[in-house]
Amino acid sequence: MPSPDPATLVQDGRVHRSVYTDPAIFALEMERIYHRAWVYVGHDSQVPDPGDFVTLMIGGQPVVMARHSDGQVHVIYNRCGHRGARVCVENQGHADIFRCAYHGWTFNTDGTLNAVSMPRGYGESFDTGNPNLGMGQLPRVENYRGFVFASLAADGPDLATHLGIARASIDELVDKAPGGAVDLSGGVHKYLYRGNWKLQMENTVDMYHVPFSHESTLRRDGRQFSRRRGDDSGSTLTTTGAAAERWEQRVAWASAETGHTYTGHQPAAEQKHNHDPVYQEYVASLTAIHGAEKTQEILNPKRHNTWYFPNMSLQALNPHVRVIRPIAVDRTEVWVYPVKFRGAPEAMNADIIKQLNLTHAAASLIQTDDLENFTRVQNGVGADNFEWVLFARGLDTDLPDNQEGLVNKGTVELPQRAQYAAWARYMAAPS
Repeated sequence: MPSPDPATLVQDGRVHRSVYTDPAIFALEMERIYHRAWVYVGHDSQVPDPGDFVTLMIGGQPVVMARHSDGQVHVIYNRCGHRGARVCVENQGHADIFRCAYHGWTFNTDGTLNAVSMPRGYGESFDTGNPNLGMGQLPRVENYRGFVFASLAADGPDLATHLGIARASIDELVDKAPGGAVDLSGGVHKYLYRGNWKLQMENTVDMYHVPFSHESTLRRDGRQFSRRRGDDSGSTLTTTGAAAERWEQRVAWASAETGHTYTGHQPAAEQKHNHDPVYQEYVASLTAIHGAEKTQEILNPKRHNTWYFPNMSLQALNPHVRVIRPIAVDRTEVWVYPVKFRGAPEAMNADIIKQLNLTHAAASLIQTDDLENFTRVQNGVGADNFEWVLFARGLDTDLPDNQEGLVNKGTVELPQRAQYAAWARYMAAPS
């Protein structure tokens, strides 16, 4: 049976269930989204010194992010220019040159050919200066405040255009570092779930599920556990009362053009009464740099979760970068990196890592709820008695915000509608 036309799979307030289950749709996503769009690769703090590298995937393409001897971060294909073998097999490491284990060809850390083993076997016409003999650099690589994005397509908008006003979420996060940069060298949580990659994309900016999916994280007083050093408790999660009303006032913003979305400031993120001495030391360091007024703005960000279509999110409360790697139509890998703030007290950064173990590790108090839901959705959309998955909440109240996107409030499903509008735009583009 032929796959449905991608143009027919996204309608107002709903998407067809085949976007989660059809292997042909998944293959087309890799071609038309992951092989064309700007995709988040990594952070330059992961490769601090020349020769440092990490191995990653863009869709189905193996790549290496490495810092070269010129100090620049390069993203190159992870394959030998001779017979195509994968060159770097470690998750991360250090190498002055990359050496293919198959026939010993070597490559510089910018992907260019270093040397051919036993060159006497090649004739005079063999040109070692041919760039095709190297590992190969990706057509487009750009770095925004340490966040490295790459595209497998030679043509397309520059990164600044692609990010648009969603750059502000990166700015908010980085500005919290007294040293002017964040650091992602604090380790990573990696886990698989048996579901489609878009389930994590949808969930990251879904405020509707929180009081139901994460009810088990509440204390007897109805508040969530403390998620940050110096806080007595976390959010109040309820569907009624003053807390619910505050929740309904949170902003939901989305760009149907790019697929970037964010959910607004969470009340639990406010730091008005935190008297912890380590935190006060941190505030003092920011104040010395920015002044009191700007520091308060930095400490109370406008955004909670931000999704960068198609594969990365930032969170402000428990600061982390979350990256998804699609493996198959029903199999996805998630990598979660704690964000440390350069120039902040060491104890504060250590606490960020500790708290992320509680919230977003594979056996944590929050992420496990979401993973269970992803599995249940993947199992459920295989049922034959329905065709459409609904994202209609708030459909009639979305408003243009004069900032490249749409805005609404509360537990609306605007972010998901915008994500799928961008998905449909990419999928409809001709090959």
